[in-house]
Amino acid sequence: MDTPLGALIVAPANNTTLEVELPVLCPDLNPMAVAPVKRPPRTLMREDLPAYAEATLAAVEPFIRSRPGVLFYGCTAAGFLAGPDGNAAMVDKLKSKTGAVVVSTAGAMVQALRFAGASNTAVVTPYLDAVNDGLRAYLEASAITVETLKSFRCRTTEELGRITAQQVFDLALSTVTPNSKALFIACSQLPTIGIIETLRTRLGIPVWSSVGATAWAGRRALAGSAVAI
Repeated sequence: MDTPLGALIVAPANNTTLEVELPVLCPDLNPMAVAPVKRPPRTLMREDLPAYAEATLAAVEPFIRSRPGVLFYGCTAAGFLAGPDGNAAMVDKLKSKTGAVVVSTAGAMVQALRFAGASNTAVVTPYLDAVNDGLRAYLEASAITVETLKSFRCRTTEELGRITAQQVFDLALSTVTPNSKALFIACSQLPTIGIIETLRTRLGIPVWSSVGATAWAGRRALAGSAVAI
């Protein structure tokens, strides 16, 4: 019989951040395993979603017998490009397939901002404009307005993987305005574990990242405060 998992991270095959940061942020959910999802070498676009959804379901197959307690559906873009209904449908499919509590990064993004009482937020992303439009639409469907947004505008996963925490920190500082009520750093590939608390202290507003929000939602799931988001 396979050894039970505390959590399964389901993330794009190029992602090198979730598997490093989530075990640190959620030690009670260890041991964790990673189910890499095949994806195109360019950054994810809406037209990639059908193939990405199929690849996601295929990626979890080898881990079903390990009975993960929590499954992290960890691609922010796949979630918000699908829209709230599409993201919820994928969460349901993953829950049905694995029996795990499922936490989606896109859902965690909304939950964290709502928890912070933010009806509008500044946003940092690595995405191209068409993908950023999808992020705006997802948040607006959840009654959260994007106040201002700046992006690294990465065209490939290789460009995305080269972004450093210092670059994220610097772009975050240049994105926030005196009117910003919160800051969200979108994309679970962007490294943020070492900069979030400094940003919160320096800016004096709620600051969340894709990884941080996902970890927070996972801890709530472990405590029984969430079922599938």
